This record gives sequence, structure tokens and C-alpha cells, in this order.
Amino acid sequence: MPTVILVRHGRSAANTSGTLAGRTPGVKLDETGLRQAEAVAQRLAELPLAAIVTSPLERCKQTAAAIAKHHQELRPATDRRLTECGYGDWTGQKLATLMKDPLWPVVQQHPSAVTFPNGESMRAMQQRAVDAVRAHDAALAKSHGDGALWVAVSHGDVIKAIVADALAQHLDTFQRIVVDTASTTIITYTATRPFLVRLNDSGSELASLIPPPPAKARRTRKQSSDAVVGGR
Repeated sequence: MPTVILVRHGRSAANTSGTLAGRTPGVKLDETGLRQAEAVAQRLAELPLAAIVTSPLERCKQTAAAIAKHHQELRPATDRRLTECGYGDWTGQKLATLMKDPLWPVVQQHPSAVTFPNGESMRAMQQRAVDAVRAHDAALAKSHGDGALWVAVSHGDVIKAIVADALAQHLDTFQRIVVDTASTTIITYTATRPFLVRLNDSGSELASLIPPPPAKARRTRKQSSDAVVGGR
């Protein structure tokens, strides 16, 4: 089945200033973020990517553009369902200020109950992001086959929510997951379950993701939804 490589955007000025950028327009990668984007692009350069899909926010588009430079046959596609959570009135505020808000401990401990003031619920954020990934995955399976590899560039909370779904965990556990800037998180969706292949990975080689030749893939396809007993 296709494998999605979830990439969090590189570091932005908002990440270092302690500000909740949210959907604020024009938030770009800082110098470190640009280097991070190029580093993850280099790691992905050897992979035969079938597609690059990105959140419409500038920091994600910059990261996707860095990846696309190494895959000139691909043009990043934008999907609004991968955008940052709609933080509403929290957008643009200092995290130090938000920590004093009565909603803050709910966000930390019971996010499934949270709807941000004049914004989006975290449940809605998770649902539309998971729907986006699964829809692209199904489409690429039809157009490029079950061994397709593709990239989705998104945001920390969005990727954490997708991971929680893949692990069959309640959204209230997703704050236990860490997703660093410019990291890769890899999920393979199969007919019966998703497999979390890597989480918050910023340094390992990715060549092992390249699918086997078609003949070998046909011989092993019936086992693709089964976990190996005892590990592998």
C-alpha cells in the first residue's frame, strides 16, 4: 500500500519567538528553517516520490518547494485540509499569555473537548487532516500502485493528530507525541490497519522505503496487512 511521509515545516520566526502563528499569513522560515528544509529535501532526494502535497501556509510551501527542487518532475499540490489548526482568537498571541488562559489545561489534557474561540475544534482538525491523507493515499494507489511513496508537508499539531489516528489512540493522548520541525513521520496504510513506520525522524536514511521490484512485491502483497509476529 502507499506510504505517506509526513514532513513538518522547517523552523519559522514564530517558533523561536514563542508566538502561536496558526494561520497568520506571511509567516516564513527563518535561516535555520531554510537549512532544515534543505536537509530534509536532501534526505528525500533519492526516493521515487509520486506526489508532494502541502498545507497552503507559506512555511509549508517553502519546505515543499525545497523538496520539489530534487524532484523536478513534481509540482507541489496544495490541500487546505492539511493547514494549521484554526486557533481563532489565540492566533498571534504569545504562548506565555495563553498558558494563563483557562482553556490551556483543557488543550493539554482533554483536546477532544476544545473548540478555540472563534476558531476550529481539534476534533475537526484531526478529521479533515486524516481524510486528506487517506484520500490522497487511495488516489495514488490507483494511479501509481501500492508501492507509491508521497510527501505531505504540514504542521506539528496536524501531524500529531494523524499519528494518533494511525495508532488508534484517542485524540486526548496526542499531546504525548512529539513532532519536531523538518522531521519525517512515516505511515503505511493497508487494507486492515495503518503502520507507523517512523516517528519524528530527523536523521536516519530513507532508502529502505523504496519499494521492492514488482515481481517481489507481488509475492509478498498478501502479507502486507499483517504484522510480523516477534518483530522483523
